[in-house]
Amino acid sequence: MIDDTKIRDYIISPNLSGEDLTQEVAGVDQLGNRIDVSVIEERPLTIFLNNQEIVTAMTIGDYPEYLALGFLRNQKMLSNKDKVDAIDFDAELNSIVIRTKRKTNYEDKLKKKTQTSGCAVGTVFGDIMDGIDGLKISAISTKVSHLYSLSSKINRTPSLYLKAGAIHGTILCHQDKPLVYMEDVGRHNAVDKIAGWIFDTGTNPRDKILYTTGRLTSEMVIKTALMQIPVLVSRSGFTAWGVNIAKQVGITLIGRLRGQRFICLSGESKLIWDVDLSQIKNVAK
Repeated sequence: MIDDTKIRDYIISPNLSGEDLTQEVAGVDQLGNRIDVSVIEERPLTIFLNNQEIVTAMTIGDYPEYLALGFLRNQKMLSNKDKVDAIDFDAELNSIVIRTKRKTNYEDKLKKKTQTSGCAVGTVFGDIMDGIDGLKISAISTKVSHLYSLSSKINRTPSLYLKAGAIHGTILCHQDKPLVYMEDVGRHNAVDKIAGWIFDTGTNPRDKILYTTGRLTSEMVIKTALMQIPVLVSRSGFTAWGVNIAKQVGITLIGRLRGQRFICLSGESKLIWDVDLSQIKNVAK
């Protein structure tokens, strides 16, 4: 049974009611016992921008509108000034068309693409650093107590990961409150869903925290920077390039957040140590 007290405060909580997101598969365990296991579904989603086919992404299939909007936004194919006239999703064809008032043409940009470190094969079109050079994120102060609170709330939230595994989560937060929880087979897809929700709702990202279950790679930091989110947090580790980009643009970067342990490799001056450090030292021992 789902503990509703853990998910009702989210604007969007993990999609546990989607029957087509998982399937039961018969197998055996280490003792040879027959078991039925929930496994994550994967399906293709082809994204069009007006008449141009952009990409086919492997996804679990929920929130296709947010995924398409966020992908195009993070690829800089949609700007904040663009007006979306229509979104046409065809479940049978596994395709979605984003139609804008401004006509677009990205043939040249589509000729150059970079395969990133994102699981399920992330793809960035054009120069991966395009839009990052010269970009500075307005830093915000972050309470250490808020980090601990977010970690506890998020890790105890019922999710597809806890149900079936093989999936990543990305959560948009404000202070110590998780707001929008998205999951997908690739962490880049989960981030794009967040970006699409922000773009669609007009939400201010500049006072938010982005929490991810995945690694803090260059791709993750770049997407966070393009979304104008000043704090990126993960329970996983870092890559050197991800850290360098975070320092370059001014993102507070926190990884290996588990219990009352974490490592901050960028923006440490913006942390507010509002906890009893002696108690944390005792826990760390």
